[in-house]
Amino acid sequence: MKILVLADVHANWFALSAIRETFDACLFLGDLVEYGVDPIPCIDWVRKHSTCSIRGNHDHSLAQRVPPPDGTGFRKLAGATRRLHWEILRPSHLKYLSQLPVTQNLMLDGLRFHLVHATPRDPMDEYLTADADAWRKRLEDIDTDFVCVGHTHIPFHLDLGNCQLLNPGSVGQPRDGDPRAAYAVIENGRVELRRVEYDVEAVVAQLEQSGLEPDLVEMAAHVLRTGGRPQKPT
Repeated sequence: MKILVLADVHANWFALSAIRETFDACLFLGDLVEYGVDPIPCIDWVRKHSTCSIRGNHDHSLAQRVPPPDGTGFRKLAGATRRLHWEILRPSHLKYLSQLPVTQNLMLDGLRFHLVHATPRDPMDEYLTADADAWRKRLEDIDTDFVCVGHTHIPFHLDLGNCQLLNPGSVGQPRDGDPRAAYAVIENGRVELRRVEYDVEAVVAQLEQSGLEPDLVEMAAHVLRTGGRPQKPT
């Protein structure tokens, strides 16, 4: 069985549509929306093709109409695109996001999966990267074969002994220095982290035409073009 694992699309349809894998099942680990400006086809694709999907922090904030945050950088971008999404998404899209579960357990191909966007201790907000000891502490009470997470936008795969921990990275906004869309495939129990190029400049053009403030467009374009590398001082 071939399982496609996706996370953190962030309204980037050009990135999601560049993934042309065949698959028997698809797991989506949250954050379909915000940061990007093309959420409708992303939500529609996941609704149609995902075997199991869970809620990310941006899905929650958008669907629950959490007021956009004050601040700069990514917080400001999230708030601006949240307002834009409220204008263009249909009630059915918001209902879908609001009904996504926070965590999910399922079995595929004889393997047990636990899905959560961030960590079991804080399912939508805790930021934990490839720290095996920290993950073992978080997973002490979880008996499963695979724990699949997103949120960090950085791909990694850890064998923790009693289970495997997989973060496929971000489809729509990688932040590990590689601008290609990130995802993972599990086939016959074997994990492979994969990347695919997509038309980043087409996404930048969408941002420029969206009505977002120029400073937000500039920041978002830099992240997309560089895979999240910090901007050099000018």
